[in-house]
Formats: sequence, C-alpha cells, structure tokens
Amino acid sequence: MWKRWKQLELYWKIIIGMVIGIIWGLLAISFGWHEFNQDWIAPWGTIFLNMLRLIAIPLILVSLIKGMGSLTDISKLSRIGLKTIGFFMISTVVAITVGLIIVNVTKPGAAFPESTRAEMQEQYRADIEQRQAIAREVEETGPLQVLVEIVPSNIVDAASDNQNILQVIFFALLFGLAMALIGKEKVKTLHSAIDGLNEIVLKIVMLIMKFAPYGVIALMGTLVVEFAGDDVSETLNLFASLGFYILVTFVGFFIMIFVIYPLVLMALTPIRYKGFYKAISPAMMIAFSTSSSAAALPLKIEQCEKELGVSKTITGFVLPIGTTINMDGTSLYQAVAAVFIAQAFGFDLTIAQQMTIVVTATLASIGTPGVPGGGVVMLVIILTAVGLPAEGLAMVLALDRPLDMMRTVVNVTGNCAAASIIGNSENELSYPPVKTA
Repeated sequence: MWKRWKQLELYWKIIIGMVIGIIWGLLAISFGWHEFNQDWIAPWGTIFLNMLRLIAIPLILVSLIKGMGSLTDISKLSRIGLKTIGFFMISTVVAITVGLIIVNVTKPGAAFPESTRAEMQEQYRADIEQRQAIAREVEETGPLQVLVEIVPSNIVDAASDNQNILQVIFFALLFGLAMALIGKEKVKTLHSAIDGLNEIVLKIVMLIMKFAPYGVIALMGTLVVEFAGDDVSETLNLFASLGFYILVTFVGFFIMIFVIYPLVLMALTPIRYKGFYKAISPAMMIAFSTSSSAAALPLKIEQCEKELGVSKTITGFVLPIGTTINMDGTSLYQAVAAVFIAQAFGFDLTIAQQMTIVVTATLASIGTPGVPGGGVVMLVIILTAVGLPAEGLAMVLALDRPLDMMRTVVNVTGNCAAASIIGNSENELSYPPVKTA
C-alpha cells in the first residue's frame, strides 16, 4: 500500500487528501469532535500554510534575480514586461466581461428572499464594518499611492511580510537588472551563488510538497467543521438559498478555466488541453485547498518549468508578478457579486455603471493581495464605485470561502497560461519538455 502511494502523482495524492479531509470534517461534526479537530488536526493545516509562506519570499527573490540577471538583452526584458502586463490586462477584462454577461442573463439576485437578506446583514455586520474601514483607507489614498507602496524603504522590513510581495518584486527586479547591466563576467561568482540558492529553494519546495496531501487533509477537514458549525443542515439551507448565485459564479469560473484559457493556449502555443491541465493540476489543487495564489507560487514555478518546458527566465519573471496583479478569477467574482447584490436590492445597474465595474475591478485586481479573502475588501470598493450599499456584502460573505477557493484556481490557471504563452512568443518554451533522470 505504501509503495503504491509513493508511486502516485502528486495531484492524485492531493485529491485523495481533499476527499479524506471532507469525510473527516463531516465525521467531526456528526460526533461532536470539534475540540479534537481544533487541537490535533487543524494545526497541521496551519503548519503546511506556514511552510508555503516561509518559502514564498526566498523563491520570488531568487527566481526573479536569476531570471533578470541572466538576460543579456535588456530590450528583451522590456519586451517581456510589456507582453506580460498586456496579457494580464486583457485577460482581466475578458474575465470581468464573462462574469457580467452571465450574471445579467441569469439574474440570480432577483429572487433573493427579503428575510434572509436582513438576517445576513445583521449576522455579518461587524465583519462588514471592518472591511468597509479597510476599503475607506484604500479609497482615501492618492492616485499614485500604489506606486509609492511598490517601492520599499527597507527591503528587510518588506521581506518580513508576505503581503509586501510587490516591494520584494521591485527590489528583485532592480537587483537583477543591475546584474544584467554590469555583465556576466564581472559578477560571475554571484551568478553561481544565485544558481546554487535557486537549486536549494526548489529542493525545499519539493520537500514541502511531500507534506502537501496531509496538510490538505487538515485544511479541508477544518474548513468543513468551521463552515458547517454544529449542524450540517444549517450549511445546506444556506447553500439552498444562495445556490443559484454559486452556480452562476462557478459557471463563469469554468468558462475561464475550460474554454477561454485552452482556446488561447491552442491558438498561441503547441501545448494541448490535456497536457496543460495534467501539468498544472498540482498547483491548482494547492490553490483550491489554501485559497492563496501566493501559497501556490512555488508549485506553479516548478510545474511550468518541469512539465510545460517554460524557461526559468520566463517563470521567474511572469509568475511572481502574475501572483500579485493577474487576478482573473477574483475580478470575475467581483463583477458577478456586485451585480448580484444590485439585483438582490432591486437596483438596475446602467451600462455606464457596469462599465465602471469593469474599470474598477481591473484596477482593483492589481492591488488585490494573493491571500485568502483579499478579493472581498476590493469588492467593497467596487460596490461603492457604482453606488451600491456595502451592507450587501453580507449576502455573499457567508459563501466567500468556497468561492475564494475556486477563484484562486482561476487565478493560478491564468498565470500558468500566461507564462506558457509569453514563453512561446519569446522562444523560451520547450514542449513537451525533455525529462531528466
């Protein structure tokens, strides 16, 4: 049995871990094992998340510095950068448009019951007020505040907090650019050291991934226990009242994952449908179970390089940046949620207001942190931008976690697709990759 388990692909191990976690969570609810789960199971999920966060900053630093420092053609860097930003902006607009079309056609908020609406507003009032306060802080900053926050005043402080990932990226890009401008011969020793560090970081990632199935069991089990509370039927009733909204949002996610990205990949790269999803499925599973694009970054880089044949130069540049600014799933979710809330409150959004959602969600995606729940704060800003009451957040807040899990999968899939497409356009894609023993 153990030998067969060791031979399984990582994505199968993670899937099995998710199933076991769900079963455990249901058992814990049924037999009242909440305290046991909290004391003996949940900590392993936290440990797994902490290990992923632990390696995120070193991975970004080393990958970006290595990728930038190895460039001999600076014009190539600017070309890759323009392609990356251009692709991210276009894919974000496409995702928002898909969400708006689906929610306007299906109108999931039209039949939302008045009693449930009032009850949820009261239940989540404290959480809503906290997110409103954060959103006001974001709104009150100047138009260039985003640029100000990108440039760190102290790289050590920036690297000590995973939410400062843009500042770390800025430093790594600046450091790598300086290496490239100086020339390889003058910093030959540093190049060797960076190569060695890169191998060490990747080995750490591989070691962490061996623990992934067990961490996923703990995460999924705890999620089920926390979401259901003491009564599974309460969760089922909640899903019943908001099931259409969930279905509509998931349809949008599936269109992006299984229609938009594959079509673009087939048009612009030699990568085929089955090969792409087999390659990135471990990263998708980690994204689903952790709800964190940043947590999935180490595996995204490893799978794109080893299974898709994208060069280290491209993965080291595109994927860390994409983790911060390419949030297709989050943007689609925000568009659907905003219109759903408007429909639930009986408001008819004009074309101009819906265009405001497109623009606001596109810009907000740049500042959305790649951590669980980051998109909800940005949703408050979008609601305010189109004149909707922020209290409407209560109607979607209870369901944010499962939707967060799925939209993170979309974010990760979009980032991997972007790396493959940009890699192919720069002749930095070797697919299928040559496997080494």
